[in-house]
Amino acid sequence: MPQPPADPRGPGPRALLATALSVTALLATAACSVQDEPRPRWFSASATPTGASPAGERPARSGAGLTEAQAQAALITAADLGEPWGPTRGARTWRDGLLKATTKNPDCQRLLDVLYSEELFGTPAGPQATAAFDGADTDAQLRYHVAAHPPAAADRTLAWLKSLPEKCGEFTATTTRGGVQTVQVGDMPLPPVGDARQALRVTLAGETEDGELTYLTMDLAAVRVGEDTITLTNAGLDEVHEEVTQQTAELGAQRLSEIRKRGEARI
Repeated sequence: MPQPPADPRGPGPRALLATALSVTALLATAACSVQDEPRPRWFSASATPTGASPAGERPARSGAGLTEAQAQAALITAADLGEPWGPTRGARTWRDGLLKATTKNPDCQRLLDVLYSEELFGTPAGPQATAAFDGADTDAQLRYHVAAHPPAAADRTLAWLKSLPEKCGEFTATTTRGGVQTVQVGDMPLPPVGDARQALRVTLAGETEDGELTYLTMDLAAVRVGEDTITLTNAGLDEVHEEVTQQTAELGAQRLSEIRKRGEARI
C-alpha cells in the first residue's frame, strides 16, 4: 500500500490549542455575550429549520438543548487553534476527488458518505453552528460542528462508529473518476469528556489519473454533551496530527458543557 510522502520541510509547526490562553480564560470568553464583540470573520452559523428568532425575542430552545446564541458561542475559533490555522477558503479539491466514492459494503459506504458530507448525526433537532479552518500553506482542513440531537439517536450513531474498525477495517472504494482507493479504518482514543464519545482515523491511499500517489488522512471525532453533539473532522494530504483532533474535541466539550450549565442565563 502506498505510504504517505515525506515532507521535505520536516514536521513543521504543530497546531497547539490555547497556547496563549488557559482553558479557564477560554471558557470565560465563551460565556460572555455574543453581542459584546463583532462576530469573527471565520465564524459560520446555521439557523434552526424555522429560521432565526426575531430581534428582541428569546431564541427557541429544543428541550434542554442549546439556544442559537449558545450554539454559536460553543464553537471553536481560530484563536483557540493557533498557528498554522486560519479561516477556511472553501472546500479542498481532495474532497470531491477522493471522498466521493462507492464500495459494496453498506456500513463502509455509509462511512464514506459521512466523511464526504460531514453530517454524522443527520438533520439536527434544533439549533446548530459550524466553523471551518484551513492549515496555512497546506491542504489540511478542520471542520467543527455543534448541533442538537436526541441523546438516544446520537448514542446509536456513536455505537455504529465504534463498530467500524471491525466492520470496515480495510476495504477498497472507487471514486467517481474511476480511481481505486485502499481505505483503512482504525479507532482513535479521545479524552474522557462529555457523556459519550467516539473517534476514528481513516486513511485513503491510491493514485490519481496521472499515476501520482495520494494519501489522505481524515480524523472523525464525535462527542455528545447532554442533548447536543460535537462533530469534528481534521483531514489533509500531508501529516495530520491526531493530538490536534483530541485537544480540539476536549476543549470544545469543556466549552459546550460550561455553556449548557448556564441554562437559560443570557450569554
